[in-house]
Amino acid sequence: MATTKTKNRRTSRGTQYEPKGLAEKLAAVEKSVIRTDLPNFGAGDTVKVHVKIKEGEKERIQIYEGVVIGRSNKGANRSFIVRKISHGVGVERIFMDSSPKIAKVEVAQVGKVRRAKLYYIRELEGKAARIEREVETLASVAASETAKAKTSTTAKK
Repeated sequence: MATTKTKNRRTSRGTQYEPKGLAEKLAAVEKSVIRTDLPNFGAGDTVKVHVKIKEGEKERIQIYEGVVIGRSNKGANRSFIVRKISHGVGVERIFMDSSPKIAKVEVAQVGKVRRAKLYYIRELEGKAARIEREVETLASVAASETAKAKTSTTAKK
């Protein structure tokens, strides 16, 4: 009798076995559902989510702009929570990455935060709820361009 040995990966969480049967099929379905056209963004970033809305027989796109206060990264179940203030009331909306209702996502501003989840912003109001941004001045842009030019000329030599 010839037996085939399955390859097992050893990680910090213990030994992980290769998926078999239903798990293998589930992984294949998840791989087909995952979208790759969305940009990389994280907590603290201000994003514009273009959402498809169906009214009767017509379909239009509505832009929902707000701050990402959290991301959940679990394969095909990836989602992100966007919070905005509308008429003085905080509104949060959860979007699935794989949802066909999302036409596209634009990153308006990149935030500088030290947390993965910004749930504490729910209790803050006004200026206290602002997120620190990396502001690029003309001088810093010129300096970064000269640095890029120097590295590209040294790489060519």
